[in-house]
Amino acid sequence: VQLQASGGGSVQAGGSLRLSCAASGRTFNGYVVGWFRQAPGKEREFVAAIRWIGGTTSYADSVKGRFTISRDNAKNTVYLQMNSLRPEDTAVYHCAADPQSRLTVVGAYYHYWGQGTQVTVSS
Repeated sequence: VQLQASGGGSVQAGGSLRLSCAASGRTFNGYVVGWFRQAPGKEREFVAAIRWIGGTTSYADSVKGRFTISRDNAKNTVYLQMNSLRPEDTAVYHCAADPQSRLTVVGAYYHYWGQGTQVTVSS
């Protein structure tokens, strides 16, 4: 499966962005789809994930209450709605998919990765 992430951009603190992760080659059915981010000079970190079947979600503590992950079955797309953005949210955001549906924060378990989309939040 190939993943295409989009929706990044530049916003001021307090603003919102919605990222999209679309799949091609097969559907997300049976997968977990997650979002990770990596800021310059920092390690990649887990942001959020959703299990396609059932819609169970998981969030990093740093984004709980501000970010919402969701899916659209018809469009085979996962979204990350990001509200109340902070400068520390600035990073390249990647979507990834785990075919074993583990809903894990460990990036190594995600077999498929899309290219990143830059999110920049200014103060």
